[in-house]
Amino acid sequence: MEELNQTSVTEFILLGITDISWLKIPFVITFLILYMVSLVGNLSIVIVVMYDHNLHTPMYLLLSNLSFLDFCYSTTTVPKMLAGLVMNNKKIYFTSCIAQLYFFHFFGSTEALLLTSMSYDRYVAICNPLRYQVLMAKNICISLAFSSWATSFFYSLTHTVLASRLPFCKFNKVDHFLCDIKPLLKLACSDTRLNESLVSIITGFIGLASFALIVISYGFIGSHLLNIHSSLGRHKALSTCTSHLTVVLMFYGTAVSIYIRPATKNSLEQDRQAAILYTAITPALNPLIYALRNKDVKIAFKKHIQRLFNKCIY
Repeated sequence: MEELNQTSVTEFILLGITDISWLKIPFVITFLILYMVSLVGNLSIVIVVMYDHNLHTPMYLLLSNLSFLDFCYSTTTVPKMLAGLVMNNKKIYFTSCIAQLYFFHFFGSTEALLLTSMSYDRYVAICNPLRYQVLMAKNICISLAFSSWATSFFYSLTHTVLASRLPFCKFNKVDHFLCDIKPLLKLACSDTRLNESLVSIITGFIGLASFALIVISYGFIGSHLLNIHSSLGRHKALSTCTSHLTVVLMFYGTAVSIYIRPATKNSLEQDRQAAILYTAITPALNPLIYALRNKDVKIAFKKHIQRLFNKCIY
């Protein structure tokens, strides 16, 4: 019996988001639309920022990083989820599961850190506009973006290596639509307290510290806005922050709470529902939020669409 329990698992079964047959078609249509919006919207922002020299500023360079991240983030999870709904293909090989776990946490933590860098950019632009070119010089902007990617690389690598070394026995049904760390730990047949502590401490620290820095930045911005007597100047300053603040609340409102509480049967169900929001819905809404609320992005979009239209005609 002991030998049977120690049989190594070579593949997992992702239980997905529902087993109700009549719900699968509406879910497929909804998530396919969301993924296409995320794909087209985020890549469009990346391309526009890349080719429009007027957008070669720290704010939009960070925005293009965020858009690329959102595209990668949704691509890591949504296609596999759609395959499970359409073809009922719920199997995923162990190596593929570990790879998905790595990239899921890599892109997610990078986005959290990048949102923090963007809040610093807004703080400098509003509270220290005369020193903006110095405090947010090109090399500083690149350093902020690079440090976000590099920190997340090692953070995600830590989780992935520890998870890959766990023994998984006869239980291979993952109660999720993706290979996340907490539902995988529930299947391990060894002591996972170290992994659970890392999830709560390291992930919680990165998430809460990033969010705290964002709150501090907006605290300074808020106090600065109180000293602006012109309603036009206050409105102009607020317009540069609302898009970013909306994205921050959408992302942190669900992602941080998942990884700072222990895994229980009820919490895993809540985690699965919340994961739908920040892996499928939020990446699709982000480009709409920035494109619809940002004047410079809308002008750049119109200019490049008109240029493309003229090329097609002539």
